[in-house]
Amino acid sequence: MLMNLDSVRLGCRCAVAAVDTDEGLKRRLEDFGLVPGTVLCPEYRSPGGHGTVLGFRGTLLALRTRDLKRIRVRV
Repeated sequence: MLMNLDSVRLGCRCAVAAVDTDEGLKRRLEDFGLVPGTVLCPEYRSPGGHGTVLGFRGTLLALRTRDLKRIRVRV
């Protein structure tokens, strides 16, 4: 099932299907290894709900919710 990354529950593993962000952020995410096929897991959400920490490939990366809405994943 495909969904936006901001909708994935904490602790649920998923795989990146597509990254539809501006070129600057897309390149930065690629540098971290967040590309289609990458398996990741949302680990923590900020109390205000404006950001989420993702765990993947031994890395923790925090992204804003508005950017998570532009990343499609397969659960």
